[in-house]
Amino acid sequence: MKNKFNLNIPISKWGISFFSAVAAIVIGLLFGFIILLISNSKEAVPGFIAILQGGFADGAKGIGDVLYNATPIILTGLSVGFAFKTGLFNIGASGQFTMGAFAAIFIGIKFSFLPGHLHWIVALIGAMVAGGLWGLLPGILKAFTNVHEVISSIMMNYIGMYLVNMMIVDYVHDKIKNQSLPVAKTAILPKAGLDKLFETNNLNIGILIAILAVIVIYIILNKTTFGFELKACGLSPTASKYAGINAKRNIILSMVIAGALSGLGGGLLYLAGSGKYLQVVDMLAPQGFNGISVALLGMSHPIGILFAGLFIAHLTVGGVNIQLYSFVPEVIDIIIAVIIYCGAFALMFKNIILKLNKRGTKEEAGK
Repeated sequence: MKNKFNLNIPISKWGISFFSAVAAIVIGLLFGFIILLISNSKEAVPGFIAILQGGFADGAKGIGDVLYNATPIILTGLSVGFAFKTGLFNIGASGQFTMGAFAAIFIGIKFSFLPGHLHWIVALIGAMVAGGLWGLLPGILKAFTNVHEVISSIMMNYIGMYLVNMMIVDYVHDKIKNQSLPVAKTAILPKAGLDKLFETNNLNIGILIAILAVIVIYIILNKTTFGFELKACGLSPTASKYAGINAKRNIILSMVIAGALSGLGGGLLYLAGSGKYLQVVDMLAPQGFNGISVALLGMSHPIGILFAGLFIAHLTVGGVNIQLYSFVPEVIDIIIAVIIYCGAFALMFKNIILKLNKRGTKEEAGK
């Protein structure tokens, strides 16, 4: 007897993923509008329009602000998404981001003898190395002792935060402001005319580096044998072991690459030359956790992560604009959180559709 719940819908996995993401965004925005209505019904509509407009409300400058805000979370999103693709949950992006930021600042201050065209490059490389090293230990613990990477990477977040606080005070401390010292001008990322194009001093080549990182990770995951092995280990460690793939090596490399991406994000943010300093405060870097949101919304696909990062940054700029209507910017955090929750349900819905489609296709083939 044919199961009446079997489906045979001609829709691709990409189509289902896109539908899932759009559904999550729409539900999250509607929930946010309800919150605005409850908070201040008179200004709910103009406030909601300000959120939807995001960076577009301020023309080229607003778009530039979106690109600036998107740069670090695209990198942390790539970090989390890359680990997801290999079967790992890198919740330590915040600590890796902070370590990368400190390394970039330290090199930016102490290595002022480097020529201008090399200083910022060396600083970014240092940020990637520091982030990669901070992802190394959770990778080793996972590979050799099967310690879950969520536990170890969470602890590394706090160790990294307190260690950076100590190192700032010891090596690059501005005692008056209780923050890091400014980096040398040669360590600041070149603007390459983007500041003039988008009419904002914040924007620099950081967004171009982030896009390049997206392309590189896409090629690694989808066009190389190494990427195939990483994904195979994520899908089935046991099967990949029998196929002759070195699972332990791939687990370690996956966490190191993920850490390097987060570290690069920290370097890009704090070498932007827009008044960014590491504060000596007991607070985890929010960019690491925002990266989890970006990775989930982007379905862990590098291209999806790029657009998800831009969208989250768009909402963030909109959250700043709604303060003109007596709303607090935390409303945006609530909306983003709801979008992520809905994204998780949408992902579950996607998997159900795929299973029903697969079952329906098998029944059609068996006729």
